[in-house]
Amino acid sequence: MSTTAPGLGAEPRETGRRRGLTAEQGIVLALTVLAVALRLYQLSRPGYLTGVDEYDDAVDFGSALRLVHGYLPYRDFVLVQPPGITLLMSPVALLANLTGTASGFAIARVLTALAGAASVPLAGWIVRGRGPLVAAVTCGILAVFPAALEAAHTVLLEPWLVMFTLIGMLVLFDGEHLAVSRKRLFWAGAAFGFAGAIKVWAVLPVAVVLVLTWRALRWRPWLSYLGGVAAGFAVPVAPFALLAPRRFYDSVVVAQLSRVDVTRVRISNRLVSLTGLNDFAHVTPRTAIAVAAVIAAAVGGLTLAAWALTRKPPPMLERFALGTAVVVLAAFLWPADFYHHYAAFFIPFLALALALPAGRVLAAAGPRAGMLIAAATAATLLVLIPLTVIQYHHEAKLSAGSPGPSADRQIPAGSCVVTDLSAMTIVANRFNATHGCSPMIDAIGTDYALSGGRNGVSGAGRTPEVEKVWLQAFAQAQYVWISCAPAASRGCNPWTNRRIPWTHAILGYFHTHFRPVPGQRPPAHVFVRSA
Repeated sequence: MSTTAPGLGAEPRETGRRRGLTAEQGIVLALTVLAVALRLYQLSRPGYLTGVDEYDDAVDFGSALRLVHGYLPYRDFVLVQPPGITLLMSPVALLANLTGTASGFAIARVLTALAGAASVPLAGWIVRGRGPLVAAVTCGILAVFPAALEAAHTVLLEPWLVMFTLIGMLVLFDGEHLAVSRKRLFWAGAAFGFAGAIKVWAVLPVAVVLVLTWRALRWRPWLSYLGGVAAGFAVPVAPFALLAPRRFYDSVVVAQLSRVDVTRVRISNRLVSLTGLNDFAHVTPRTAIAVAAVIAAAVGGLTLAAWALTRKPPPMLERFALGTAVVVLAAFLWPADFYHHYAAFFIPFLALALALPAGRVLAAAGPRAGMLIAAATAATLLVLIPLTVIQYHHEAKLSAGSPGPSADRQIPAGSCVVTDLSAMTIVANRFNATHGCSPMIDAIGTDYALSGGRNGVSGAGRTPEVEKVWLQAFAQAQYVWISCAPAASRGCNPWTNRRIPWTHAILGYFHTHFRPVPGQRPPAHVFVRSA
């Protein structure tokens, strides 16, 4: 039975077996190898596998470490994302009981790099049959795009989010057209739903599908798709949310949508990441805006040209890619905060929105189509060479910090350690502690969730619950390990830390009950209980 809607242009299936790889398959395979190589080389840089380079990665992996030791997110500690990443990392967290948290963290980073590289063959499979040019443009962009590589350098959410979103697309579309099998629609929705259990951004492609298909699908296929989305999200999320509904709402909704930031990230800075200019030095705001305008004009021009040449509107897959790219772009330009790795979720849709109409334009060129497609494919692959070299030179300069060479001697194993940066305790094998120690893993997320979106700088300390949580954490601690921020006149100063709300009560308790551990040097600001 056909799995495409009647009249939507189902393509004939080929029969028989092919020997060897087609040009399209060879391109996808080669670019997959390139994507894996760049991501693993990035992890080989000093400190990137076993050091401290991020804040969020330790929260994502630390939540799994807490879970396998019996602490539940939202009920026992704040987690400002849905628990999808916690569940994905739980097998590695169990292994870390044998290998140590530092080795477990390294394994989790390698798995995340591979998940990031998986976007290349998944996208190649989505555009299978569209020709070598479409495969080269789509997979080439995903293989070397700076934000996609940056997101895959440690345990961040975007590589996993993109992977499950692309799996949902692969199941949802039969070639360029929407599948109408209710079973496929359910499992496509389930993949999108689980992507939402990793990061709620997955609601954006889910909504675009609903808008595009409200006429093409009848109500039963629609319900199958929505049922899959609900199941994919609810099965991993509901057990935790139902145990602490108010804290879940404050953490996942309030902390994300109501943040009170001191400054707003400039639009031009966001466009640098969204257009892939991260690795280029001295990019001015005008350059970023100009490049963004050129890309937008290329996508719009190719879409209109393909429509005019073929006398057919864009197929459903192309409409989905373009619509989702526009919606995600708007979502990234609106809030006050933005981080470079966010663009990793934007680029798959932009790559498809650029590659698919380009392939249709050249395919409509008549007798010269084959020659033009071959030339354009070769040009695309040639352009990828300098982009790969630029990315390689960028990665060659990378290095990450360490928690301090004497941390394992300063803090005995099994001690109760409170820190504002969980990555330090994880890579020093000092993350797990005895019962009675505060299970906090996300200092700034705790401030956000309990104060309605404020941090230590924007007023979280004015909320009594925030002050209470930090006082309780310090009261239980044997050691406090604080990361520090540079201050112009005092070097590395832990009291400028925006993750800890240094109220008078918290400062008074801290200075009364803790003293610096002798012989330390930054970034190891370790304090031990005085008595």
